[in-house]
Amino acid sequence: MGTGAVALRRLLKGENIIAAPGVFSPAVARLAEKEGFSALYFSGAGFSNLLALPDLGITTLTEVSRAARQITSQVKVPLIVDVDTGFGEALNVARTVKEMINAGAAAIHIEDQVLPKRCGQLEGKELVDTDEMVKKLLSAKEAAGRDILVIARTDARTVEGLDAAIERATVYSKAGAEMIFPEALESREEFEEFRRKISLPLMANMTEFGKTPYLTVKEFDDMGYDMVIFPVTAFRAMMKTVESTYHRLKKEGTQKGILGTLMTRREFYDLIDYYKYEEADKRTLQAAKRLRGGKK
Repeated sequence: MGTGAVALRRLLKGENIIAAPGVFSPAVARLAEKEGFSALYFSGAGFSNLLALPDLGITTLTEVSRAARQITSQVKVPLIVDVDTGFGEALNVARTVKEMINAGAAAIHIEDQVLPKRCGQLEGKELVDTDEMVKKLLSAKEAAGRDILVIARTDARTVEGLDAAIERATVYSKAGAEMIFPEALESREEFEEFRRKISLPLMANMTEFGKTPYLTVKEFDDMGYDMVIFPVTAFRAMMKTVESTYHRLKKEGTQKGILGTLMTRREFYDLIDYYKYEEADKRTLQAAKRLRGGKK
């Protein structure tokens, strides 16, 4: 069984709600782990935006699995991966699941949009038939076994209304989803209604500048939710900071005025265990010298 899946299921059985920040690179994931987050989230939007691409499901399985593997190789906490619509139909979804297991992911979530998909907080979304999504979930569960959690996301609230979203979530639960992700709910009352009607663990999306009001992790905990993700908060913060940095660098011709806002060399080296690599290299060099000294 995948160690990430084991850890995530253990967290879900615990008393505390899981807050999972969006990460988009191994170094960023290290920072989140250092801050004490018990799980991390790999956002499709965050990753595609990092590549200067729109969140329309145009990244590939190869790109996403490679990026996920790079992150899981550098952190110990479980990683939940957004695989959009699964990179194809039911058979493709099974392949996606296997690739994500090999990449060390603890969980994936699949959404019920048609391609090209849209950001969940925007208009213009279209949904696949419920039966089509069920086929994908059944295929995903067969491929997953117990090695990875399968989360079903529904975007039906914006397209068909809250009742339809709950109805779809009920069907997805029967198809084997281990968690439901209701996207773009528009009030606390809607989140509460979803919690009353769906017995599976629930994931909430706390993104910015969208349809969902800003609720705290504690508020979601009080409602009985199991996980809250912050998919692109750090990405947006990074982009704004980089923009400001470049603006001042171009204007002032020096970085002296912003040194206090920069992570120092020592801080970054500590984050990536730089000195551990130096020590390993030193030990290897000393061992090589001893071997040469022992020659006759």
